[in-house]
Amino acid sequence: MTCDRLVCANCAGPVSEGRCSVCRAQRERLQLSGPLGALSPALMALLLALAALVAFLAQRMATA
Repeated sequence: MTCDRLVCANCAGPVSEGRCSVCRAQRERLQLSGPLGALSPALMALLLALAALVAFLAQRMATA
């Protein structure tokens, strides 16, 4: 998730502008979360399932 479209509940301004301390804290937290913080839980689950499928297929190919 990015802070581009988030609206602060404290000042009703865009979080990306950092108008108040709540905005600035949220923006900092989002920036520290790293690249995987931008992924939704559903997308993470899909990537995990895809990785498991690839590992399964690689194992099957190695034994055949």
